[in-house]
Parts: sequence; C-alpha cells; structure tokens
Amino acid sequence: MNLTYFGHSCFLLETQGHRIVLDPYLRENPHGSVDPAKVPCDFVLCSHAHDDHIADALNLARLHGATLVAPYELANHFALQGAKTLDLMPGGGVTLPWGRLQMTPAVHSSALELPNGETRAMGVAAGYVLRAENRSIYHAGDTALFSDMQLIARGGLDLALLPIGDFYTMGPDDAVEAAKLLRPRLTVPMHYNSNERIRTDPHAFATAAARAGSAARVLTAGETITV
Repeated sequence: MNLTYFGHSCFLLETQGHRIVLDPYLRENPHGSVDPAKVPCDFVLCSHAHDDHIADALNLARLHGATLVAPYELANHFALQGAKTLDLMPGGGVTLPWGRLQMTPAVHSSALELPNGETRAMGVAAGYVLRAENRSIYHAGDTALFSDMQLIARGGLDLALLPIGDFYTMGPDDAVEAAKLLRPRLTVPMHYNSNERIRTDPHAFATAAARAGSAARVLTAGETITV
C-alpha cells in the first residue's frame, strides 16, 4: 500500500484498489494547497471537528461520492449536509471492502468553529487503526500522550502517524514516549509547523525517537512512501 502526506495531519492511503483520505485539509493547507477535485477517494476519515481536520471533507464527498467516517455527532452533522456517512465511536470498528477500520480514543476536544467565532460541541475526538494488506496503520488524530496507547499496539503496528507540534497536542518529547508505547516499525510525525504555535523541528524528533529505539521518518508535503 502507498501513503501520501499532504502536510499537517492529512494523508492519502491507497490500498486494495481503494483511496482513503485521513483528516482532509487540502485547499487551505499551509504546507501546500491541493485541489480536492484532484484527490479522488472512496472514504474520508475525520478524527474530530476542528477545521484543520475536516476542511475539505464535504468537498471530497460531493466531488467523488466518498463516504465520510467520523465520530457519531460529527457524522450526523455531515449527513445533514447530504453526505454519505459512517458513524463510529472509540472502541468500535467495521469491516470495509479494503480491510478493517477501528476508531481509537484520543485525548482532545472536538467542536465546529462557526463563522461568528462561536464553537459547537461535536462529541469526542478520536484516532484510527487501519488494517489492510497485512499492514496496520495508526493515525492518532490530535491527542495528548496516554498510557492506553500500549493497548492500541495490540497485534502490532507497521506505522504510527503521531502529532508532535505541542500546544494543542503531544509535543516531541511526549511523542517519543508514545512511540515507545506503540512500538511501530516506523513513526511519521504530523501536526507541526502549520502555524507559529506548533512550530517545532521534526528532524530533532526523529533523532530523539531513533535514540529511544523507535525508527522515524520525516515526510515532506506531497511525498509518497510504501508501507
């Protein structure tokens, strides 16, 4: 399977003839604008309702007929906009045409950011474990470090996508600790350098992770790797 990084927390996974976008932040992504029309997909996974994780969800659903997967309240919000949705809650999972998807906990908030500056609560934040082609990928979403990550690692992980930007999520030090709990074959940092508050050096994180026994690789926006 192939994984393409678009910057921030947005990825495209290609597996079993399907294309899955995670935390769709394309057109306004500070790491490089991408036209949603040029990212055909079957499924779109949203970890929570903050705009930098759902900005292009409805566009992708309308352009490509993709199914939006999200925590229950956020999925209902998308359904009211006419999107085809699949609602899950942390701990729940579903078998899909390309493999198995499970929603995991995340320690974070989830709210729509309204044009008038107010916010509207949208239930819980989450992460995802995707299993396909005998590979397992964990997208942590926005989260703090929490000890139950060692349970998420049950069965083994090939790749962990971990936020490192600090301020709103784990910082680099806690992300190294997360990698120790998760024990993936490879860790890729995300959710950094998109604004001044979350500016950090991903290469310093990768070096620290390697010293702690966890292989890490920094991806540039637009880069694709084989998992």
